[in-house]
Amino acid sequence: MKEIDIRLEELMTVPAYSASKDTPIRDITFELFYGFFSGMPITDSTGKVIGVVTEIDILNQIHEGKDLEKLKAGDIMTENPLTVDIKTSIRDVISLMINKNVIRIPVTKGGHLVGVIARRDILRYYFQPGYFSRLPWKNV
Repeated sequence: MKEIDIRLEELMTVPAYSASKDTPIRDITFELFYGFFSGMPITDSTGKVIGVVTEIDILNQIHEGKDLEKLKAGDIMTENPLTVDIKTSIRDVISLMINKNVIRIPVTKGGHLVGVIARRDILRYYFQPGYFSRLPWKNV
């Protein structure tokens, strides 16, 4: 198994798509559908992460009977979300993901959004094509 010696910036997704708190939920939902991610950081005008909107946040609104056409990110975002600094070790990121049960974490540098690290980014690193060629059932 590979050691966890890779830097966060080598695994994170860039550019990081984000929205403002005034972005309509309809627009964020569109981005989630076609960007193949399940949450989006919400940033202020300087790029500081102030919240996150996830599929669960949107599903909660549907469950509560809210009119999605009238909602904006600031209405439903989770404020003060978990973020990690770009210098955070991958081991620490994995621990946060496991302990906090999160799928993705915004990555910041100097407090500003520079990327997003998701479970799949880390898993992709460990399951590169070379790994699959060594599996015992490869020739079955």
